[in-house]
Amino acid sequence: KRALPRYPERIGIVTSPQGAALQDVLRTLGNYPAKIVLSPAMVQGEGAEKSIAAALLALRGRSDLIIVCRGGGSTEDLWCFNSEIVARAIFACDVPVISAVGHETDVTVADYVADARAATPTAAAKMAVPDLEELEEALRYTKVRMMRALWTCLERAKDRLDHMQRALAARRMYAQARDSRQRLDYLSQ
Repeated sequence: KRALPRYPERIGIVTSPQGAALQDVLRTLGNYPAKIVLSPAMVQGEGAEKSIAAALLALRGRSDLIIVCRGGGSTEDLWCFNSEIVARAIFACDVPVISAVGHETDVTVADYVADARAATPTAAAKMAVPDLEELEEALRYTKVRMMRALWTCLERAKDRLDHMQRALAARRMYAQARDSRQRLDYLSQ
């Protein structure tokens, strides 16, 4: 099992373009700044296995993470996700795959082969990207730390400058005036 990328830039989605699963994933991804690459596939019925395998192959080199998803349905509707051709296609993917087929209780072979399993397509989208609120909070915290570090650095430079100005005796001041002015200009900047 491969680890999911922390900040995916390109997210591939294998599902039916007409299905509610796609809308759920897109709504959950929301404002996350990633390029979404839809690779349409039939997700039930005759020929679905080959369609899913072809859609996965089409994403090779085009994404950092792939979500294979489909909403709930009967066991017969989800059966294509139990096929060997789909399992091999998921295993052959060049990036991590999240399987989100059916609802919480539905489990398919695709779920076992994938790098991660999500109970629903919405859960897969949440798993795929970091929480933007947590990310914004971390950025705010980092900004405060950087400002404190910069302020401390400037205070130390100012203290050194003050110390140097006081340490120079009057008789030495004239001899070192030119060098001190250049250093003072440098430290002041």
